[in-house]
Amino acid sequence: MKPDRDFDRKFMAEAIQLGLTHLGLTGSNPSVGCLLVNEGVVVGRAVTAMGGRPHAETQALAQAGARARGATAYVSLEPCSHFGKTPPCAKALIDAGVARVVVSVMDPDDRVAGRGLAMLAEAGIAVESGVMEEEGKRSLIAYLTRQTKRRPYVTLKLAISADRKIGRLGEGQIAISGPEARLEVQRLRAETDAILVGIGTALADDPLLTVRLPGEEDRSPLRIVLDPQLSLPPSNKLVATAGEVPVIAVATEPPGFDDQKDEAFLARRATLDEAGVEILQCDPQRLDILLSALASRGISSLLVEGGAKTASRFLEAGLVDRIILYKGQLVIGERGIDAPVSEGEIPEGFTLRDQRQVGADQRYEFERDI
Repeated sequence: MKPDRDFDRKFMAEAIQLGLTHLGLTGSNPSVGCLLVNEGVVVGRAVTAMGGRPHAETQALAQAGARARGATAYVSLEPCSHFGKTPPCAKALIDAGVARVVVSVMDPDDRVAGRGLAMLAEAGIAVESGVMEEEGKRSLIAYLTRQTKRRPYVTLKLAISADRKIGRLGEGQIAISGPEARLEVQRLRAETDAILVGIGTALADDPLLTVRLPGEEDRSPLRIVLDPQLSLPPSNKLVATAGEVPVIAVATEPPGFDDQKDEAFLARRATLDEAGVEILQCDPQRLDILLSALASRGISSLLVEGGAKTASRFLEAGLVDRIILYKGQLVIGERGIDAPVSEGEIPEGFTLRDQRQVGADQRYEFERDI
């Protein structure tokens, strides 16, 4: 009996959607969705647990129990085949007597990379991959980017005014977008591993950079500030809340400091250390090295929120994968700070993937061409 393609797509679409529910919550592990279907009935349904374990497959198997025997497993990412902190999911599927495994995306992790499906096939299980592959890759794009490019997937988010400005000199944060757009940004933060701003934005706007959705405050991402001179004052909101939501200050000590300046730098570092801010000694000018360091910590997704200089540096370095613009109706006028990009001036190599109305604002989403 040939597999029913519409049947497969229906359940794979649900598995992919399940995987999206824990984005930003699974540590260094991908957020994977798994469905177990027996005779057309879903008998197990799970997503990678918060923190990354248990994996989706083992949870779905536990939920299905004896009904897993003879079932089809729909998994958004190839089941793991290596022994780590837990046994491989491929073995768990074999032991449970699953008859068929359908996968959306192959895992590029060197420890897996086809071995999971090979293990299943050797055990006599029917396997198929590439079902709704494009949709699956989109759902796992951050994890796939970290595995293949050894850096996080970078999203640049900007709110721009009707006259293509992102703020006004000397006035700190200006509300350019409306409440609906700001709510969307909160959801975007909740799905992201880390959020980054430059020291100029951190000082001028004094942002919290946390998730403020009711009941989801614990989904706030790691907060990162490019702060070469460690200029963050103790009164800054990021510093004051470092004990609640982690903060990293990316600093470098420029060569040629005399003893007095050196002591001042060390004193500022000691103050931030005491407040709970982690200091990462990594030249903020070398964004590629910084992103590599973040990837080595298991960070798969990075949201860059400002300001203009920081955004421009990421764009010029070719390290932005997605651009999200919210264009408001406000006209900033004189002394406005020019936006580094606008919906009509996007760097070469990006394609408009989505455009829609969000409240009174226009939302544009561009993705880098693969």
